[in-house]
Amino acid sequence: MLRVLVLAALTGCIGASDVHDYTDDDFESKIGLHGLALVEFFAPWCGHCKRLAPEYETAATRLKGIVALVKVDCTTSSNVCSKYGVSGYPTLKIFRDGDETGPYDGPRTSDGIVSFLKKQAGPASVELKAEADFVKFTSEQDASVVGFFADEKSTAQAEFTKAANALRDNYRFAHTNSEALLQSHGIDGEGVILFRPPRLNNKFEDSSVRYSEDVYTNNKIKKFIQDNIFGICPHMTDDNKDQLKGKDLLVAYYDVDYEKNPKGSNYWRNRVMKVCKVFQDQGKKLNFAVASKSAFSHDVAEFGMDGISEVPVVAIRTSKGDKFVMTEEFSRDGKALERFLQNYFDGTLKRYLKSEAVPENNDGPVKVLVAENFDSIVNDNSKDVLIEFYAPWCGHCKSLEPKFNELGEMLANDPNVVIAKMDATANDVPSPYEVSGFPTMYFSPAGDKRNPKKYEGGREVSDFIAYLKKESANPLVMEPKKDDDDKTEL
Repeated sequence: MLRVLVLAALTGCIGASDVHDYTDDDFESKIGLHGLALVEFFAPWCGHCKRLAPEYETAATRLKGIVALVKVDCTTSSNVCSKYGVSGYPTLKIFRDGDETGPYDGPRTSDGIVSFLKKQAGPASVELKAEADFVKFTSEQDASVVGFFADEKSTAQAEFTKAANALRDNYRFAHTNSEALLQSHGIDGEGVILFRPPRLNNKFEDSSVRYSEDVYTNNKIKKFIQDNIFGICPHMTDDNKDQLKGKDLLVAYYDVDYEKNPKGSNYWRNRVMKVCKVFQDQGKKLNFAVASKSAFSHDVAEFGMDGISEVPVVAIRTSKGDKFVMTEEFSRDGKALERFLQNYFDGTLKRYLKSEAVPENNDGPVKVLVAENFDSIVNDNSKDVLIEFYAPWCGHCKSLEPKFNELGEMLANDPNVVIAKMDATANDVPSPYEVSGFPTMYFSPAGDKRNPKKYEGGREVSDFIAYLKKESANPLVMEPKKDDDDKTEL
């Protein structure tokens, strides 16, 4: 009997979940019970949903009583999924008091979800009433922005609150009207101070930065924060990567772990910062960061770098998507990094391309593109080019292949049109092309290579022909049918 009870108890524990499971029958009546909720619309067969599930469960437990995490199975609750415009899985949306406020675009790890939603919960700026509140708030792992105001009804505090509301998704805000806190931080009347995370304190920059403008406005406060929040060399994480990427950015990847090994993490970071500061002091424009090579293993692989190196591996990705890899081993004196940066700023570094080998024979009806030959084929100004970006494992791509081959054969003798394909998993996709799913198709028009058009039409041969007739600079030259004697112009 005791064994049965124990098994029953264990089964109950295993089955317990802090994620609320809603359906068509109860979603509308229950979602309004939560002041703030994150809702995942999913399908049981979806691979991305399966990968998200354990992270979502962990986040739900950590956020219990703060933010509700909800899931809806769209295969059994199609009405509610249709109402909220769900077209892919998983789709995540934020709800406040039962109303949808927008999509969730934050991280999909438990740490990232927790960090993002904690910033969304409660007011945009937390009130600090005493020194103990201040110490606790500024001791977190992320930077802190604190407003000090003698008069809680001042214009400065109102503008600070506007800035906090605008930037709450990315940064942490607090304010105080405590006379004691104003005095202890040398504030006369009003002030804003950005406090960097204690774990990232270093000798190359101050641990805090003061707002120095005479006038307090929402836009000026936001600019102050965005200009100073990361300092010389931040720790890039899942939580802040989207704010760092998209800039000209150098990242040193190594075993960064501020929980288990803060001293070792800062050892290499300090060596990176020492070199970075020299170039920044010269007015050179480049952003810097350190990151865990295991957390960002995909990035390390994209640069073709060694993920098992005991010293940092370093690479630069520009805002245009160009990549540069430091091939010399990182040295403890920083000289290797210094040479790499000097060559970068001198413009003598060779751009890194992840590319398959250029095909020895590329005479087929569908041209094979790799990163190394993309420019010569696609950016030939005399040619209209229809491109398929595919993945070898993609089922839709496999279904498209015979139709695309047929299209290529039909236009094989057209001197003005190229039908081409690229394996986007094995080659760098150049800017301005953006590929986030497969297959993705683009038309690169003759004479206007800077403005390729994403193809959104049907995937039958007749659909492609109709599109090319409309978009091509010249009439199409078609292969004749077997019983025709001449080529056909359309």
